[in-house]
Amino acid sequence: MRILVTGGTGLIGKEVCQRLVGAGNLVTLLSRRQSPGGSLRSFVWDVQNSTPPPQTIEQSDAIIHLAGEPIVAGRWTAEVKKKIRESRVIGTRNLVDGIAASATRPKILISASAVGFYGDRGDEILTEDSAGGAGFLSETSAAWEREASRAAELGLRVCQIRIGVVLSAAGGALPLMLPAFKFGLAASLGDGRQWFPWVHLDDVVGIILHALQTESVSGPLNAVSPGIVRNGQFTHALARSLNRPAFLSAPAFAINFVLGEMAELLLGSQRAVPKKTLESGYSFLFPQLEDALRNLVH
Repeated sequence: MRILVTGGTGLIGKEVCQRLVGAGNLVTLLSRRQSPGGSLRSFVWDVQNSTPPPQTIEQSDAIIHLAGEPIVAGRWTAEVKKKIRESRVIGTRNLVDGIAASATRPKILISASAVGFYGDRGDEILTEDSAGGAGFLSETSAAWEREASRAAELGLRVCQIRIGVVLSAAGGALPLMLPAFKFGLAASLGDGRQWFPWVHLDDVVGIILHALQTESVSGPLNAVSPGIVRNGQFTHALARSLNRPAFLSAPAFAINFVLGEMAELLLGSQRAVPKKTLESGYSFLFPQLEDALRNLVH
């Protein structure tokens, strides 16, 4: 299969490309700058200001769209929020506009999204059929998904992968946590009761490839582990995996004071479950947190 990947140089994208190439697919990358060397064809795409090069779309059977401004720890200024939103919403709009203008079109669009779609929902169980929530992340994710859904009107099968907190030894949240945990400074966030929708990197990649290969799947899929835990439970599990204590907590008021609006990412609760993902036939490699941490930490 000929597959076009955007965001292929990121944490998830690199692993997706490696798996696709290993399975014998022809992979083409779209990125903001020319990728050096490697065995993959690479084209430059200014995500927010243009449609992709026409030949990249016309020569593809499927598109996996993972491009988006990274969300890093720090206060969300107006400029930061604009970059986060526009790289996803306008970038996806430009991609679908490029598909619409193509002489030949791919059959499938797999687009990233986020469990932030649901907003802060406390203990409510959230499946793929649950409505969106409120707040910046929720509104951004909903707009992101709407732009991807436009491709269905062009005859493509469209899947939106609502990704949780990705655990990987190679990047993302886990390596940022480990130094404090190793020094015995593990701390729950706020009261620690908010649900923490984690997922192992291997399962995010597995769900994306499952959606690509399963013709009966369309619409949103929750890329979160079925073994969801609360933040406090996650903190204690990670500390145990390192043989370290976990008796501290970071007060919510302090997190809000330091991070402002970004605190919703840490203190918000999404009890998201992969109902449709499981029903579609996907089998998780790491359904339980202890097994995932054993794999990643050791």
